[in-house]
Formats: sequence, structure tokens, C-alpha cells
Amino acid sequence: MLQIKITFIAILISEVLINSCGVSRKNEQLNNSVDYSGPPTLVYKTRKDYYKNVPVSLSVDKSKIVSYPAISDVYYQGKLSYPTKLENGYLLDNRGINTNTAFLSLTYEEYSKLKKVPKLSEMYSLIIDKNPLLVLYNLGNRYRFNNEIKKLNEIIKSNKLKYFKRLK
Repeated sequence: MLQIKITFIAILISEVLINSCGVSRKNEQLNNSVDYSGPPTLVYKTRKDYYKNVPVSLSVDKSKIVSYPAISDVYYQGKLSYPTKLENGYLLDNRGINTNTAFLSLTYEEYSKLKKVPKLSEMYSLIIDKNPLLVLYNLGNRYRFNNEIKKLNEIIKSNKLKYFKRLK
């Protein structure tokens, strides 16, 4: 009788371990099956509302601007490249943000009307937040989504962002 109980307990423990590993493997497969080549699908949240503000990229030590948009670059598909609003306060990047993004006091509209890009020192003085991102996720190649906004909102609502690359 003791042998049967030990065998039963061993089988039960094995089943629990196999099933819990299955969940982990499924999540690993989701993350590993994502194609990260091509233009990235960047989903993020900011500390404050910078929806209309132009992003620039700072050096790692945040002491200088290393990348900024040309005036023509503030457009995406013929419109000002505001991020796309998603569920739960998330935004879909349409401009090219990264972990070292900062935001200028200039809005996309104001920036698009400039005659020329400001000098870097002047542009640096227009930064209103050097550390604006709360989270930043890369969900892989942007072209893989048939109905991008719908799919991204489903991922957010079902709490599946955690299965993608968190950059910040």
C-alpha cells in the first residue's frame, strides 16, 4: 500500500512539474517566435502627457542630443507623426523613440513649421524631460500585424506585453 501511495505522489508531482513547465514553454515560444527584423513596433508609456511633443535621442549620459528629426521627419504616412493612442494609456510610436528619448517643448505642429532645425545647443535647452519613459516594449516587426491597432489593444488588455522585449 505504501508503494502505491509513493507511486501516486510521484506521478502527481511529475504532472504538476510538466504542466507548469508547459506554461513557461508557451510563453518562451511566444517571445522566441517574434520576428524582430524590420521596423519595430514600439509601445510605451510616459510619466506625463508628451503626446504632442517632438522626441529626440540623447547620449547615454543624457548630456547631448545624438539624434533628432529633420523637419520633414515629423510626418508619418502624410500626417504629423503623433503616436497612436492605445488601451490603458499606452502609445504606439510613429516617430522613432528609444530608451534614451527625451521630449522637446516644441509640438509636432510647431516643429513642422520651422524654417530650419535649431542648433543642437538651442534644441538641448528645449528639452522638457530627459527621462520621460515609464516602460518601452518592442513587439517585433511592425509589418507582421494585419490589424495593428486592434491586435496591440488585445495584447495590452490581455496583459501579454510581458511576453515581448521590454527595453525599459
